[in-house]
Amino acid sequence: MGKTKTKNQKKGREAARSVAEETYSTVPHTFVFYRGQIGMNVAQLVADMRRVMEPFTARSLKVRKNNALKDFVAVAGPLGVTHFSIFTKTENTINMRLARLPKGPTLYFHVAKYTLIKDVVSSLKRHRMHEQQFSHHPLLVLNNFGIEGMHIKLMATMFQNMFPSINVHKLNLNSIKRCVLLNYDPVSQEVEFRHYSLKVVPVGMSRGVKKLMQEKFPDMSKLEDISELLMKGVNLSESEAEQDGDHNITELPQVYSGRGNMASQQSAVRLTEIGPRMTLQLVKILEGMGNGKVLYHSFISKTEEELQEMLNRKEARLKEKEERKRKQEQNIALKKEKRDQNKQKSLEGIKRKRQQEGQVSDDEVEDPGKPEDQAPAEESEDEAEYYRQAVGEEPDEDMFSGAKRKRGPGKPPQPFKKRKLSPGKGPPHDKKSFKSFDRGNKDGRKRFGDRKPLEGRNRFRKSEGGKKFGQKGGKGNRFAGQKKEDKKFGGQKTFRGRAVMKRQKGAGGKKDFKHKKGKS
Repeated sequence: MGKTKTKNQKKGREAARSVAEETYSTVPHTFVFYRGQIGMNVAQLVADMRRVMEPFTARSLKVRKNNALKDFVAVAGPLGVTHFSIFTKTENTINMRLARLPKGPTLYFHVAKYTLIKDVVSSLKRHRMHEQQFSHHPLLVLNNFGIEGMHIKLMATMFQNMFPSINVHKLNLNSIKRCVLLNYDPVSQEVEFRHYSLKVVPVGMSRGVKKLMQEKFPDMSKLEDISELLMKGVNLSESEAEQDGDHNITELPQVYSGRGNMASQQSAVRLTEIGPRMTLQLVKILEGMGNGKVLYHSFISKTEEELQEMLNRKEARLKEKEERKRKQEQNIALKKEKRDQNKQKSLEGIKRKRQQEGQVSDDEVEDPGKPEDQAPAEESEDEAEYYRQAVGEEPDEDMFSGAKRKRGPGKPPQPFKKRKLSPGKGPPHDKKSFKSFDRGNKDGRKRFGDRKPLEGRNRFRKSEGGKKFGQKGGKGNRFAGQKKEDKKFGGQKTFRGRAVMKRQKGAGGKKDFKHKKGKS
């Protein structure tokens, strides 16, 4: 099993982590992306520039077509992004914008020439590029930026702020693996952008000793003594000949990675280009983030009168904007005041209504459905009075037991309304005037009880001289010559038909009751 971490180790790692987080949050960060339609080569150039700005950039930043510049500005604040490098392409040119967040300025460059990393590496016989070089930020070197001019100084400041600053007294030389060189040409007014890999080798010793220091043992079969290798350096290729001079030899203040790079010893610094290359030309400088006053323009120059006129127009627009804003604020205040007044009136009305409802007694409540010319009806709480008003008659003595009407809690007593009765009909409780209706009275026929008894006519015959229902021939009444007392018990009944039997059953089940009653 592995050893457990001690308390001091845990504390040391936590302290180192906190220091790294503080350092990471204080250094500048850059977003490198493109806008609009670009070709495959420009997209590769954007990827190469992200490699240059590592590790303080978003290497896998995803950009969509519907993303606006304000979307990047919105996420830049929480992520600690301080600069934008935006590439665009037109039909004729490729442009690059460098913007400082959040309020500018913005520098517009025209990319006159560019070379990708793959093209630079393919042109070298031996290239030095590995992933460990991109774990630290590059060292920035500016050349010929001390010339007089506001735009030159602004360019130099912008480039310096895009990379972390270094402290010479606390700098660790082993963290410097790359170098970015920016050279300004005052004649052509162009900026040369180069990216190099840095290597340090010891000097002051023969080529044979260097081989031994680098653990590359040469072929010594033709040598008689080891001193020949150290002094003459025979049998070595000409490509390994030393080409260093005073321009790249220095004394190291610290121990640098690599065999023979000791402190206070002479070492040569060698640069190997790893790309990309760019030739930039400054076009203009804006005061804000993509907008604002034009501080410098390389193609358009204006006189003092034109600049003053532009400033006056801008001030007039700002004043007009302020006036509109002030009017809008006044309108909003008036609407709010009016809304508060209406709300106060509503509250006062509700309060006044509640007070009136609390002062009005139950006796003063009026019937909302009562006509104006009708006198108010006498109100009472008992059922007997309700019956008198509704029916119009005196109730029986034993009809009500003196129980009063019940009503819900908190509800005022409501006046009684008389029921409207149809003319010619009594109240619904009048048993004498109640009549039952015939079931078949749906198509406007008369009721069963309203039929008059037939005199001298049989209901089952068409006319007085018609035939009998159950006999052939013969005239006269069907029951002629028959009497009740002549009817014998168990005698045979005369067949009257199914329809007649059904009507008789529906009328009450008695045979020829109305006919016999009218005849008698």
